[in-house]
Amino acid sequence: MPSPLRIAVLASGRGSNFATLLAARDRGELSVEFVLVASDKADAGAVQLAQMAGIPTLVLDPRDYAERRDYDFALFERVAASKPDLLVLAGFMRIIDGDALKPWVGRMINIHPSLLPKYRGLHTHRRAIKAGDAEHGASVHYVTAELDGGPVIAQTVLRIKAGDNEKTLAERLLPLEHQLLLAVVTLITAGRLTLDQNSVTFDNALLHKPLRMQGGTLVR
Repeated sequence: MPSPLRIAVLASGRGSNFATLLAARDRGELSVEFVLVASDKADAGAVQLAQMAGIPTLVLDPRDYAERRDYDFALFERVAASKPDLLVLAGFMRIIDGDALKPWVGRMINIHPSLLPKYRGLHTHRRAIKAGDAEHGASVHYVTAELDGGPVIAQTVLRIKAGDNEKTLAERLLPLEHQLLLAVVTLITAGRLTLDQNSVTFDNALLHKPLRMQGGTLVR
């Protein structure tokens, strides 16, 4: 029987995406070992959740480093020491130096609350409403040096309602984000998703467009 996939999670906030993965593991639905939860914030909910679950944690304060680049290299040196197979950025609110993340390309994914390539960066819900979009959503992508610009693996789509504001749209999207991230990580643990020279491969065939959530399942 193959060993569980070793996952390190990077998070800055409450950790709801990490909580979804952890719950799936505890139910026996996800064959992974969480080897580290790292954060740039000591009060991050993700860190507290990991500590309660007996998972190793790391908090590294960016204010202790003169340069962002120095911080990123220090962070990833410590992450590497946990020997993860996969890094999951689950609400990690920092732009990472390209050289620091280079060794992890193809082994690092991020969940972003927009239908990439639309609305890279922050305030995605506000920007989608302001633009008058009919649809919004979330994307999981491989991380590269380009901000929210790595190859997109999968997306989930949500209709924007006439009365939606930034808060209500975010609240309605969040459970779909959880579902999407879990589905992608599940496929990676099964060896069905890889990155091949900047193109996503699914079941040994190149993906020409992102997978989509449909009835709780990712489909072409």
